[in-house]
Amino acid sequence: MIDPVEVTQGDSPIVLGLPHTGTYVPPQIEAKLNNRGRGLADTDWHIDRLYDGLIPGATTVRATFHRYVIDANRDPAGVSLYPGQNTTTLVPLTDFDGQGIWEQPPSEAEIAERRAMFHAPYHAALEAELARVKAIHGVAVLYDCHSIRSHIPFLFDGTLPDMNLGTNGGVTCAPEVEAIAHEFAASSPYSTVLNGRFKGGWTTRHYGRPAKGVHAIQMELAQSTYLNAETAPWTYDTQKADRLRRWLKDILDAIHDTALELAR
Repeated sequence: MIDPVEVTQGDSPIVLGLPHTGTYVPPQIEAKLNNRGRGLADTDWHIDRLYDGLIPGATTVRATFHRYVIDANRDPAGVSLYPGQNTTTLVPLTDFDGQGIWEQPPSEAEIAERRAMFHAPYHAALEAELARVKAIHGVAVLYDCHSIRSHIPFLFDGTLPDMNLGTNGGVTCAPEVEAIAHEFAASSPYSTVLNGRFKGGWTTRHYGRPAKGVHAIQMELAQSTYLNAETAPWTYDTQKADRLRRWLKDILDAIHDTALELAR
């Protein structure tokens, strides 16, 4: 089995969380998925490539396992992120279109085992890196990197904005961090919303403690902004991505500078 988490340490206060780029599914789990599930359609395709090298010294914490194994951005207790709305669970039983993905759904014992083998190590690494960079700078910023198809009727109506910033209604980071991220995103040519359909997942909500010097913000990108098409084989479009990367770098640089000012 491969390691459940990959960490690249840097000396910046920025920690990039990458919970959904992994595609590893252990053979014994893959055997229980149906054909639809084995397509792994709900991956945050190429997000690690999109953010690679954007901000010097950024630490990255990346889950190598697929979200169908267990979702690293869900409450380990199984509490829903969005009560009353369609969403997927700690171990998803359906894909984003509401279609079943298992021939043999996992038992409670299997879910507990996956929580220990995959979910817990990812968050142990993330927590350790946030503590490490905070010890250096007096502040840490978790920027949680995500993407999703722009049309998913099961999850939301219409077309998703290009950039979806989430701070759980301003709770997970200082107002200055939220404001500068939104300002730079809104000044880009991409449609932008703050705390819309995606307000930040469990990771953002769990770690964002601005009073303690740890700020967290989620960026959910529409995959139309950097993929050739939002269908298999999910091809990375270099021209689209390079255009987007310029604006993502500006956002990250602004968050970085603002966080350091807050620490002074």
